[in-house]
Amino acid sequence: MSTFLVEIVTPERKVYAETANMVSVTGVEGELGILPNHIPLVTALRIAPIVIKRDNKVDVIAASGGFIEVRKDKIVILAESAELATNIDINRAQSAKERAQQRLAAKRDEIDYRRAELALQRAMNRINVSER
Repeated sequence: MSTFLVEIVTPERKVYAETANMVSVTGVEGELGILPNHIPLVTALRIAPIVIKRDNKVDVIAASGGFIEVRKDKIVILAESAELATNIDINRAQSAKERAQQRLAAKRDEIDYRRAELALQRAMNRINVSER
């Protein structure tokens, strides 16, 4: 079976670099399943899990937005933040979720409300990925 290199990079570090058979992401236009020899493309990503299938293994990564660049033999994901499911601190994610919900309930101003919505999305993504 054909494979390609997958790299996930954040501003701080390279989070992931493995050879894979398939990658599934959520772009701004919807779900994308990428197989070897996919046509080149660049698109923005939503706050959602990245699922990477390689041989008989599945790696799940919680990503907080960013961009994906697909080349013939390589995928590069530039994410604002990314964590492997095994590295997620579930207690910290639950605390972040609760703080975001409190901020949403306060309804101070539009900017704070939008920030709280995004914080809640990131926390829920991390919790969902850690439970997989």
